[in-house]
Amino acid sequence: MHPFISNQAIVFLCVALVLAAANDLQFRKIPNLLNFLVTGLGILYYGWFHGLEGLIFSVSGMLLGIALLIGPYLLGGMGAGDAKLMGAVGAILGPKGVFVSFLYTAFVGGIYAGIMLLVYRSHGRAVMVNVFTGIKSLLYTRQWVPATSGPYEKSPRLCYGLAIALGTFIYLALERLGYSLFQGFRLF
Repeated sequence: MHPFISNQAIVFLCVALVLAAANDLQFRKIPNLLNFLVTGLGILYYGWFHGLEGLIFSVSGMLLGIALLIGPYLLGGMGAGDAKLMGAVGAILGPKGVFVSFLYTAFVGGIYAGIMLLVYRSHGRAVMVNVFTGIKSLLYTRQWVPATSGPYEKSPRLCYGLAIALGTFIYLALERLGYSLFQGFRLF
């Protein structure tokens, strides 16, 4: 873990992630106030205690965190709050921390999505029919034509704030135990 990251910053981030996940589960929304508070305090903290190098560490982590999830947000796969929450994680953990947290988050999110498709089987079947129909039309016409298989039950919504929290917790726990996904790799 980067030497800038203090135990207090990690505790602060963990509390914020629990609040974000709870809000996402209950209200299907991650509050902007929480995201901006964590991001702003992270940038101020690192800038104040570590100068320009700390400021660059925090801002680059925030920008990378947002960049990692802006594509899925723009494609309608998740809310803007999820991208801002990953930016807040980056403001505290820096670029390497947010990148590795993102990898664990993607893994957790994949498992979460698989469970949701098993629970909502009719939706899962409709998704598979749509995907196979789209691939078949791509092969025949060489154009992607998204298919819809008709009405089915209301589409389940993933609370990705939960996946972000769990992925970040996995990263923090493994780092504390001495397991690093990228040994010797250092950004800033």
